[in-house]
Amino acid sequence: MTTTSTTGSAGAREFLPAPAGPPSARRRSPRLSLGRRRTIFGYALLTPAILFVGVLIAYPLILSVQLSITPGRFASLNSAGEGITFDHYLTVLTSPETWASLLRTGVYVVGTVVPAFAVGLAIALLLREAFPGRRWLRTMILLPWAVPGVAASAVFLWMFDASFGVVNKLLMHLGLISQPIAWYADPHTAMFAVIVPTAWKLFPFFAMILLAALQTIPGDLYEAARVDGAGRFQQFVHVTWPGVRGAAYIALVIASLGVYREFDFIFPLTRGGPNDSTTTLAIGIYQESFQYSNMGFAAALGIVSIVIAAVFVLLVGRERRKG
Repeated sequence: MTTTSTTGSAGAREFLPAPAGPPSARRRSPRLSLGRRRTIFGYALLTPAILFVGVLIAYPLILSVQLSITPGRFASLNSAGEGITFDHYLTVLTSPETWASLLRTGVYVVGTVVPAFAVGLAIALLLREAFPGRRWLRTMILLPWAVPGVAASAVFLWMFDASFGVVNKLLMHLGLISQPIAWYADPHTAMFAVIVPTAWKLFPFFAMILLAALQTIPGDLYEAARVDGAGRFQQFVHVTWPGVRGAAYIALVIASLGVYREFDFIFPLTRGGPNDSTTTLAIGIYQESFQYSNMGFAAALGIVSIVIAAVFVLLVGRERRKG
């Protein structure tokens, strides 16, 4: 009887569930850490923007690369199976006109960005001060930035007109010139006449960015500088410029890239002339693709211009990190 009872008890124990151990010994379901969940949530929020950028930027860029390596003058996407060639890139890099267009682009960018930045900084310093009508003046300063480039080009085309332009009338009245100047018909003055309206439209961008940066500088720093005997110029060098330098670098890069690809002013005013004196890289790409139907060369020129812009951004970023 005892043996039977023992055996039965042992058999019954085989079907009983194992006793639960302490909580620390139980198997826990894996859970993501708070940092990893935040990372996943951030990528989820960025996914629509990444898809949007991929459709509007990446896909056209891939098509441009495909066109640039397709043989033939009248290259098209339908002829992509004809092989791969780098003749278009070789032609772009060995063409004197490419380097001349690059030089004109550099003159256009520097000639536009430098005076626009100087005027924008001066206006930002002025608007930082308190005076009657400052709020209205801030609004008026932003108007040139809101005007479409084509509309502004029509106004400046009339202002610089050789026969009826107000610029010639004013210069002759001041005795600076003896006869009217054909600003947009003379290769020596066409680039200047294109730079002026571009800088006019660009300076409010600098004024807005720099004014926002100026308002973040504590007033105690200026008070301490005045107590130490610093003048206006010394305050600018040691207090104002260090406070706006970071924003100024970013604004300069963004503005330079915008002027680098500018089309709205040059084409309506001069169409790249006279004698290609205002043919920048952007105008050259347009002419090669839509006027001369040289799609492969235009695509290669566009890719080269993108590489140049990327190198510029990398060099400026490296210098910024050093500073």
